[in-house]
Amino acid sequence: MSVTFPQGFEAGGAHVGLRGKLHPDMAIVKNLGPEYGVAGVFTSNRVFAAPVGLDREVVARGKAAAVVVNSANANACTGQQGRKDAAAMATHLGETLGVPSEECLVCSTGIIGRALDMPKMLAGIEQVAAGLSEEGGDAAAEAILTTDTKPKTARAQSATGWKIGGMAKGAGMLAPALATMIVVLTTDASFEAASLQATLKEVVDETFNRLDSDGCMSTNDTVLLLANGASGVKADLDEFKTKLQEVCQNLALQLLGDAEGAHHDVEIRIKGAATVEGALFAARTIARSNLVKTAIYGNDPNWGRILSQLGTVPEDVLPFDPSEVDVSINGVTVCRAGGIGENPYLADLSPRECRILVELHAGEEEAFVWTSDLTHEYVHINGDYTT
Repeated sequence: MSVTFPQGFEAGGAHVGLRGKLHPDMAIVKNLGPEYGVAGVFTSNRVFAAPVGLDREVVARGKAAAVVVNSANANACTGQQGRKDAAAMATHLGETLGVPSEECLVCSTGIIGRALDMPKMLAGIEQVAAGLSEEGGDAAAEAILTTDTKPKTARAQSATGWKIGGMAKGAGMLAPALATMIVVLTTDASFEAASLQATLKEVVDETFNRLDSDGCMSTNDTVLLLANGASGVKADLDEFKTKLQEVCQNLALQLLGDAEGAHHDVEIRIKGAATVEGALFAARTIARSNLVKTAIYGNDPNWGRILSQLGTVPEDVLPFDPSEVDVSINGVTVCRAGGIGENPYLADLSPRECRILVELHAGEEEAFVWTSDLTHEYVHINGDYTT
C-alpha cells in the first residue's frame, strides 16, 4: 500500500509514454484532508532541478494537496523553460484534481539537460489522475523508478492508530545531501507544520543522509512528507519521530541494496572520535575511495587501503594518532594499533553485508555511513545511461 497505507490518501501510476518501454512512468499522490500539512528536504546541490525550486516554495507556504512524479526526465539544467514547464505541471495537476495549484508539488527524475515533452506530461497527468484510488500506492511506487530494479516501499503504525507510509526511488548518485532519490511519505497523524518540518529534517539527517554509494550528488533529490490528520489523533512527537525514522531507514537501506550494480552493502563506522562531525567526515572519506570499494567487490580484505584513506582526513577535522588506530572487517581485527592485526583473510566478505569499524581511541563520539562496492555493472549502467 505504501503511500496509501495511512487514511485519506489516494495514489496511482501509469505508463504515459515518457519511457520507451511499456513501464509505468508517472505517479500522483493526492491528500484528501482534512489537513494539508507538508514538509520537505531537498538537495543541497547549487545546480538544482526546476521542480526543486517550485517545491521549496510550496513547502515554505506550508500546505500541499497533491504531488506528481514523472520518470525519464529530470527537468534539470533546462533554464527558464524548465521552470515554466514545472509550473505548468503544477497548474494542470491542480486543475485536474480540483485543488489549489499553489498546493501542488512536482518531482521529476531521469536524464539531465533535456526538455520535457509537455503534451505527454499534461495528458499523462489527466490519465493518472483518472485512476487514483486508496489502493494505488503500489502502482505509484512502480511508476517513479528509473534505473531501479524494484519498487521501494515501507510503512509503520502507532499504538494509537495513526500510520506512516512511504515510497522511494533511487539507485545511483547516492551521496549526501540525500541521494538521487525521490521520496514521498504520508501520514494520517495530526501535526503542526513547524514540528513536521523539524522532525523530517532530523530524521533525514540520520537516515538518507548517511547513504554514500558513489560520492555523486543529484540535482533532484527530494523528500516530501504529507500530513492530513485523517486519523483524528495528534501524534506524540517522540513516537512520531521513532516511527518516521523506522520507515526512512527501511527505505534508505532498500535504496542502498538496489544501488547500481552493487554486490555489497557496506557500513563504515568510525568510533572514538573527538566530534561526530569529524567521524562522519572520515566515514565519508573512506566510503568514497574507489580502491576500498573495488577491494570489497573482490572480497579482498585489503585493510591498508582503509587506513591510507583515513590518513587523508585533515588533522583539524579529525585529530587522532595513527599508531593507536584499530580496524575491523566483519568482526576480524585486521589492523591493531596502526599495525598488523589478525589474519585479514579470516574476514569473510562473501555475504552481501559488510561492516568496517575504525576505532580511533581519540574521543567518545562516533558516526557511520552506508556505501556500496564498485562493480563492472556500475560502469556498464552509467556508461550507457543516455545512449
